[in-house]
Amino acid sequence: MLVEPETIVRAQSGDEEAFTEIIRAYRKRILGTVYRMISRGDDVEDVGQEVFVRLYDSLKQLRTPQVFEPWLYRLTINACYDYLRRKRREIGVRMADLKEEQVIAVDAALSGKKALEESEKQSARELLELMLNRVSKEDRVLLTLKEIQGLSLKELSVVYKVNTNALKVRLFRARKRALRAYNELTEEARQQLLKRKEVSRGSQS
Repeated sequence: MLVEPETIVRAQSGDEEAFTEIIRAYRKRILGTVYRMISRGDDVEDVGQEVFVRLYDSLKQLRTPQVFEPWLYRLTINACYDYLRRKRREIGVRMADLKEEQVIAVDAALSGKKALEESEKQSARELLELMLNRVSKEDRVLLTLKEIQGLSLKELSVVYKVNTNALKVRLFRARKRALRAYNELTEEARQQLLKRKEVSRGSQS
């Protein structure tokens, strides 16, 4: 954990300094999770503040400091879900919205290139966001917590309140759907690159 269990206990007893220490330690991680969940940078701070308020109001309900991190993730996810429900919107992605650099990154992956420049790495990260935006909110949350945030199956079992075997099944299905989304993106990128090459050849002739 990013803070000592004693700090959490102190915050539960009303120690404002301890609570501030928790916020300072987890602020970046919370905002990062919120950004990946809602995909709207201009609202990240607002949702993050909502998480902090909920944390302050419900921290005393935490039974043991040892499960603080998965409990905090659940709190963050619930705040994101509430935000998405309020917005009543579904996130859609079109390959036409891809930047030139992102298309190049997909092309590099298709060509089997392993050494990417820093700009291409950034494009690959953006491509990951695009892929996650193509799956359901439930899959996006689960894959973000497991593959990006690095939670273990044990930690996830606390978050989802199910056993690890059930989680393995969920992860398998979520990864399968994400792979399908990735294949769709790469195929659309390939088609787009072919069209651009045809246009380029036509303009040169």
